[in-house]
Amino acid sequence: MSPPPVSSLPPSFGGPVTLNVGGTLYSTTLETLTRFPDSMLGAMFRADTLMPANLNPQGDGHYFIDRDGKAFRHILNFLRLGRLDLPRGYGETALLKAEADFYQIRPLLDALRELEASRGTPASTAALLHADVDVSPRQVHFSARRGPHHYELSSVQVDTFRANLFCTDPECLAAMRNRFGVAIGDRAEGGPHFRLEWASRPQELPEVEYQRLGLQPLWTGGPEDRREVANTPTFLEEVLRVALEHGFRLDSVFPDPEDLLNSRSLRFVRH
Repeated sequence: MSPPPVSSLPPSFGGPVTLNVGGTLYSTTLETLTRFPDSMLGAMFRADTLMPANLNPQGDGHYFIDRDGKAFRHILNFLRLGRLDLPRGYGETALLKAEADFYQIRPLLDALRELEASRGTPASTAALLHADVDVSPRQVHFSARRGPHHYELSSVQVDTFRANLFCTDPECLAAMRNRFGVAIGDRAEGGPHFRLEWASRPQELPEVEYQRLGLQPLWTGGPEDRREVANTPTFLEEVLRVALEHGFRLDSVFPDPEDLLNSRSLRFVRH
C-alpha cells in the first residue's frame, strides 16, 4: 500500500475517492471503504489516519494499491452490497480469497469459505497463476585492492530482484520450484505462494563483498542447460514456458501488454 507524501487535501465523507489498484482505476466513497472498520481499508481510510492522495501529472488525485486490479472489483462490490455476488462460473475464488485475506475483510473471507463448501472440491483442471517481479537497484561501495598496499574505494550498481508467484495448481508450482532449483524450506514457502529474492554479482564486485552482503544468484534449467537468471526477461521467459507446459493461457500483462518480457506482472488462467 502506498499513500504518497502529502500533496493535496484528503477527501471528505460523501465525496468520491479514486483508487488505482494494480493499474485499474476505481471510484467509490469513504463510507464504502470504511464499511468494515477492522479491515485494512477501514484502517487506511479512517478519518484520523487518512493521508492525502497522490497527484499524477494530470492533477487527478488517487490512492495507489499494488494488488490485483481485476479481483478488486469483487472486493469493492462486497463493500458496497454487504454480500458476495460473483458471476456464474467464476473460477478465481482462490485469488479472491487471497485478496480478501490481504485486505483483512473477515466477513468476505467467511462468505468465500461458505461458497467453497457449497460448491465442493473445484475441478482439478481450473487454475490460476499470477507472477509478479520487481527490481531494486542500489549502489554498493567497497574497497578494491589495486596493489600490495594500495586500496581504492569503488562502487557498482547491484540489482536485487524479488518475485512472487501465486498458483492454485500444486503441480505447476512444484515445476516452478524445480525449474529454479529451489526446494521447499530453502527460499520458498508452502501453500500456493512462492517467493524468491536474488541478485546477480556484477563483474566489478569482488566475490567476498558479494557474500558479505548476503546476496545469492538464481539459476534455471538442468545440468546441461543451466543458466543464470540475470534480469526480468529471463525470469518471465521461464515462468511463461512452465505456464504453457501446464496448459495455462496468458490473461493479462502489466503495465505494458506490448512488452511482455519486461512487464512487472503476468496473469495466467486455465479452465
